Amino acid sequence: MKATIAKDFHWEMGHRLPYHDGGCQNIHGHSYTMRVEVSGEIDTRGMVIDYFDLKAAVMPIVDKLDHSFLCSDSDSALVEFFNNNPMKVNVVSFHSTAENIALMILTEITPIIREFPNVETLSVRLHETTRTFAEVSVNLRKV
Repeated sequence: MKATIAKDFHWEMGHRLPYHDGGCQNIHGHSYTMRVEVSGEIDTRGMVIDYFDLKAAVMPIVDKLDHSFLCSDSDSALVEFFNNNPMKVNVVSFHSTAENIALMILTEITPIIREFPNVETLSVRLHETTRTFAEVSVNLRKV
């Protein structure tokens, strides 16, 4: 028997999209919520994966992002600012869109979740607002 389970996470984070001309080029922040969902076979314990293990895989990333600023390495003005003003900042090699952040998180947790033999699929749904989200997923059993 197969099942799908999910766990929700929440954090506050600032960012900007320097190339954007609709307002997001300004420094701003979001109350991010994220749903991490896994599907697969139910094991002899009655679980696809223990919620404790799912949380353990995701929380280091949430803790790293919470109350930080996510800055693209191509945003030279802000990279210079943060170099001269130490704050909690995460410099990344991509623009901090919801799609790219979701993909970053999926990429970081995939090797951990792949170790659980019953889990077949993994998805990350990242909400920037209550009405907008990006979702990425991977089939863990495809080589």
